[in-house]
Amino acid sequence: MARLTPAPAGPAAGRSRTSRPRVWRGAVLALAGLYFLVPLAASVVFTVDVPGRGMSVDAYRQIVGAQGFAPSLLLSLELAVATIAVVLLLMVPAMVALRLGAPRLRPVVEVVCSLPLVVPPIAFTAGLVTVLRWGPDHLAATPFYQTFMALQNPSFPIVLVLAYTVMALPFVYRALDAGLRAIDVRTLIEAARSCGAGRTQALLRAVLPNLRGALLNSAFLTLALVLGEFTVAQLLGFRPFAVWIVSVSGSQAQLSVAVSVLSLVVTWVLLVALAALGGRRTPSRTDSRSATA
Repeated sequence: MARLTPAPAGPAAGRSRTSRPRVWRGAVLALAGLYFLVPLAASVVFTVDVPGRGMSVDAYRQIVGAQGFAPSLLLSLELAVATIAVVLLLMVPAMVALRLGAPRLRPVVEVVCSLPLVVPPIAFTAGLVTVLRWGPDHLAATPFYQTFMALQNPSFPIVLVLAYTVMALPFVYRALDAGLRAIDVRTLIEAARSCGAGRTQALLRAVLPNLRGALLNSAFLTLALVLGEFTVAQLLGFRPFAVWIVSVSGSQAQLSVAVSVLSLVVTWVLLVALAALGGRRTPSRTDSRSATA
């Protein structure tokens, strides 16, 4: 009677099991790289290939001196900084309070923060336009009239900050929720309170340093959203960076593509820098003691 040979055990079996997933990972990463890099390479070739003149980088040299480039970029950066400050000041205390005092309300808050993904930007902007038109018509004799005018100031449209804050809620919520799940917030707060710290001081000195990666991810996602958002700003009649790129593309196609490529590269560099900064960990006393031991 024939005997069944047992399956190989030990390191050889482990290598055979993990070799296939590694091959598939490489294939998936290669396909993803082609999917993203081929259009980018085609865009770069379009910006440097001048018919009849060969290769030239004039499109990139014209970016700094292009009309409207600096004001639109500066406006987008100002809107991004204001949006990051507002959304973090709104979400960080709310998420910490939700985790400490009302964990049963987490599904409700998650649904509310996910609504901007369901509502189309055009419908969202139509609602904003309706409110902005209703205000001056019905509040012209009240002090709130100046508030509505200040919200639509072209030099710094606060209404865009409010709109971008709502649009950034899903991304900020996910990033902060992942960061809060990785730490024990209640233990940190209680330890800080036992040392004599107040609620605000415990949040600033005990919780926020442990949320550095989540805060950086939230800031980066908000920055990318503000720099690339077009629909709301265009329909409301403002001209930040994304709207300027589209307006330039009609007359200077190479310049607009060069600006898009440059902004994409800068975004990737920021992503890598924030990822490296968020993953950097300062050695603690325990680590130093174990290292010396």
